[in-house]
Amino acid sequence: MVPDRNVGCGHVGCPPYDRRVLPLATLPVDVLKRVFGYDAFRGEQAEIIEHVTGGGDALVLMPTGGGKSLCYQIPALARPGVGVVVSPLIALMQDQVDALRALGVRAGFLNSTQGPEERREVEAAFVEGELDLLYLAPERLRVESTLRLLDRGSIALFAIDEAHCVAQWGHDFRPDYLALSELHERWPDVPRIALTATATAATRAEIATRLDLTEARHFVASFDRPNIQYRIVAKNEPRRQLIELLKNEHAGDAGIVYCLSRASVEKTAEFLVGQGYTALPYHAGLDARTRSENQSRFLREDGVIMVATIAFGMGIDKPDVRFVAHLDLPKSVEGYYQETGRAGRDGLPSTAWLAYGLADVVQQRKMINDSEGDLAHRRRLSQHLDAMLALCETVECRRSQLLAYFGQPGEACGNCDTCLTPPETWDGTVAAQKVLSTVYRLDRERRQRFGAGQIVDILIGRRTPKVEQFNHDQLSVFGVGAELGEPEWRTVVRQLLAQGLLAVEGTYQTFLLTEASREVLYENRTVSLRRDPPRQAKQRSRSARAPQAELSEEAAPLFERLRAWRASVAKEQGLPAYVIFHDATLREIASREPADLTELGTISGVGENKLAKYGDQVLEVLGGSAPAQSPDDTALPLDP
Repeated sequence: MVPDRNVGCGHVGCPPYDRRVLPLATLPVDVLKRVFGYDAFRGEQAEIIEHVTGGGDALVLMPTGGGKSLCYQIPALARPGVGVVVSPLIALMQDQVDALRALGVRAGFLNSTQGPEERREVEAAFVEGELDLLYLAPERLRVESTLRLLDRGSIALFAIDEAHCVAQWGHDFRPDYLALSELHERWPDVPRIALTATATAATRAEIATRLDLTEARHFVASFDRPNIQYRIVAKNEPRRQLIELLKNEHAGDAGIVYCLSRASVEKTAEFLVGQGYTALPYHAGLDARTRSENQSRFLREDGVIMVATIAFGMGIDKPDVRFVAHLDLPKSVEGYYQETGRAGRDGLPSTAWLAYGLADVVQQRKMINDSEGDLAHRRRLSQHLDAMLALCETVECRRSQLLAYFGQPGEACGNCDTCLTPPETWDGTVAAQKVLSTVYRLDRERRQRFGAGQIVDILIGRRTPKVEQFNHDQLSVFGVGAELGEPEWRTVVRQLLAQGLLAVEGTYQTFLLTEASREVLYENRTVSLRRDPPRQAKQRSRSARAPQAELSEEAAPLFERLRAWRASVAKEQGLPAYVIFHDATLREIASREPADLTELGTISGVGENKLAKYGDQVLEVLGGSAPAQSPDDTALPLDP
């Protein structure tokens, strides 16, 4: 909402709505420094911003945490008119707008959560040119009254965020995005910028076609997130493994735990709470109020763990998520990359951890076989899964393989589990033949269905009631696999499934041979298998550490005092703590201990509006005393 336009947005220190934050002639780099508090652009930001500010269309692929928002926020401030941002994230629009207002930017939104009076105020501010940025859900652009409203105002640009939602084969497809190609037809002179964090070349081409951006300039930034350590472990009581991760590496940290089903989300959240953690569930089966409250707590409180399905996370701007854990196998590399990318947006060391096992592969294969859609649809799902399985089973650098999926070359990173503790490979041809021979013999008994457990019991020669009931102890393969234990055989079966040497079908998840498996049995095809290391790496590569992560013995307690002050201010203002200052900014303040406002203004992340609002209080904290008053509500807007 936008309150009275003559007095401001109602938040402490926000500028009145009848003044611009910056003059139109201001250079983008000046906007970057004065509003956002940064001295230089990162990567391709400068080139993208210059192109869009000059009126050009752009399709931008940039990883989560790479600074996509600045690529449309700064042109919106530098160009005449209002930047219109199309975003599917209704539940997060208030937080996004609050974050901009804290910087002195005049921002508002229109969505279904508002009452008529709030909408009228925002609409009037837009028409009168008293906004810098207006956020809309894509659904609103299918309403004629919204289109007429936009016709009445001056539009600086259209930004289409989370643009992968337009692609049928992208992550989180949204049908309402399909109508956005009409923006160019109705407003041909307004530049458009579409942005996404993940897209293969095929998905990027589909985005360009569907949004009529085939003539736009494409910018593809590096997909590498060097501060994230990627680790994939073999499942062995995954909740216990998760607790070990939290205790050993992420005590007190905020994080996200992804589960495949709603039931698993609920049970895992309850388990973590029982272990003393602040954990909240999030899935589509919860009512809207509960989802909103849990999301708000995650964003605004420190150390909260969100346990969620993939329904949660898109657009989450919390910079201090220190870990993302998956307790179930993601369906695609795109989904995995986007979900893990929610960790470490502040550039500090973070962990992407996945527990993966045989049951995951069986379940995903079965879900594809049972899915609706034609053969081409199931084939595409299988291709996505095959790429994800290849990432799980690789003996090479995980980061390099992840980057290669998106068409980017990479070298061994030294900061993933396969680099830190390289796994061994072994000639598993004989082991594979034993498994496939067992499946062949069981497949002849079409009256019954047998899963991985029965295969393993036969191979190791275990006379269970089920083995004896069906006389499987009389098979020629009974006991031929005594050289490996049950966990090793399950790993072999998992890898044969991952390599397409076994298939699974039916409700009872029966194993079947494939054409490729016959090559192993009858044509001397060799099979190389991965042997998981006995323990997963816990240490981090020092070369991959972000420099801000290191605090001196003197700076550490000061950093904690600054965090306590920030938490108090955030609670008083009803804002997420990171909207006040990011951890990285507080770390730099604690390390440098600026002596006055001028020196404080040179800290990365301290723009002019925040300096005016919080500068004196920060200096008081640095001086060893808590601020004596609440945040100054007379802070001025940024003057030209």
